[in-house]
Amino acid sequence: MGHLPIVGSLSSEISIVQALAKPLQESIAPESVLATVQFNIAQAPPPPGDSEKEKEGVIDFFKMAMGALAGLVLFIFGVTRLSEGLEDLGTERMKNFLSKCTTNRFAGVLTGAVATTLLESSSVTIIMVIAMVSAGVLNFVQSLGVVLGSNIGTAVGAQIISLNIELYIPILMFAGLLLLFVGKTQRLKTIGIILLGFGLMFYGLEAIDEAMKPFRDYDPFINWMKTLGNNPLLGALVGAIVTVIIQSSSATVAIVITLASSGLIALPAGVAIMLGAEIGTCADTLVATIGRGSAALRTGVFHFLFNLFTVAVGILFAPQLVQLAQTISGKGGVGRQVANAQMLFNILGVAIVIGFLPLIATLLTKLIPETEADRERQRRQQEKQKTASDEQVGASV
Repeated sequence: MGHLPIVGSLSSEISIVQALAKPLQESIAPESVLATVQFNIAQAPPPPGDSEKEKEGVIDFFKMAMGALAGLVLFIFGVTRLSEGLEDLGTERMKNFLSKCTTNRFAGVLTGAVATTLLESSSVTIIMVIAMVSAGVLNFVQSLGVVLGSNIGTAVGAQIISLNIELYIPILMFAGLLLLFVGKTQRLKTIGIILLGFGLMFYGLEAIDEAMKPFRDYDPFINWMKTLGNNPLLGALVGAIVTVIIQSSSATVAIVITLASSGLIALPAGVAIMLGAEIGTCADTLVATIGRGSAALRTGVFHFLFNLFTVAVGILFAPQLVQLAQTISGKGGVGRQVANAQMLFNILGVAIVIGFLPLIATLLTKLIPETEADRERQRRQQEKQKTASDEQVGASV
């Protein structure tokens, strides 16, 4: 009880000191300044420029372009090695296969689809067909079914790209490397090149996808993709230009499927670009007809006109094609939907045109008639065949 006065006097002294210190504290350091000082001490300032970059959404376009370019080079190199390996392995066999299995238009479609799937390039198949028509191994009417089937075959490659098999690619590449260095025959080494090319193709696509990731949240790119989806004609033009530049519709569609799978391209835009790739691939085949004669020229013109007609119909009914692809794809991603849209588009195009092949052949024959140079070429081919048969008879005797 005797200590209570001391406590009371002590508390009163403390209250007096606080009252005297309060005006001084307010004059020296207001609460807002103290809060600012405490915040700056507790949290280090961000590096200069980072906050501005985040606010403005600035993308390092040079870095992204270099990454995409490296991936594109790797991808095209892989596709080239794959195509060359497949050509070396099976060109002669494929020629025999084409000449024997094109007895009618339906067999020709099946033959073209199988050949393109194995060669991994519709351009290679059609250029080979043009050369065979020019050499007289195939006639013009037989070649039409193969051209139709090649469009279906190129869609099979897109189906493979849309599968999630990236984890298993290193196994194929390792097997290809072993065959390339350890294989004792040229055939085994060629198979090794094919496997390595297939793996490099996938890794190139992955590099492109990784480089393009900043575009996922970049509003101008997103708006551009929406524009391509809303305007299929513009999207088709972009797809055609890209295909002419990289010389492969399969490569264009593979890149589209990869970017669509990662959410960079929506289905309408992907379908529009895919349609344009079907037009762009005609550039190679038209060039291949130069100097090949009228029959080969008819085959190249048919390929161009067929693709032009089907793409025009596809652009006209692009919304319906998108809905149909979504319906049959189930829970598949956008990449799978683009691949399915291409397969549907090509199958429907073949189904529409195949019944009119005899009429189309007649019209093209009238449009591009046989010339004197063609007749001279046929005489030379007949003489060569006769000489070769005489040599075989002499050798057997």
